[in-house]
Amino acid sequence: MTGTDTHADRSPLRRLGQNLRNPFALAYLLLCVGLVVWALAVSAADDSGESMAGVIPLLATAPASLVFLVLPDGVAMLVVSMVVGALVNASIIGWCARALSRGNRPDPMA
Repeated sequence: MTGTDTHADRSPLRRLGQNLRNPFALAYLLLCVGLVVWALAVSAADDSGESMAGVIPLLATAPASLVFLVLPDGVAMLVVSMVVGALVNASIIGWCARALSRGNRPDPMA
């Protein structure tokens, strides 16, 4: 292996992809997608405009999604904050699952 191959193996995007491909991270992402679809469907069916269904996926993707709530108001920004929060949390879940399954063995990506 050359030095550039080793550097490519350590790239942050490669690690992020590896974290997001973890089964636990994928299950979390699937749950978040389901919650967002449910919240959008319930909110669209509510004629009164007082639906609080968006709170559930927002809390499921906290704390990262809460940081993005300072963006301009609207449904699109709410969905963007949930997507970013879900990706950040899924990456952390994948990283933790990889570290726990590795045990005392050194990280092959390091």
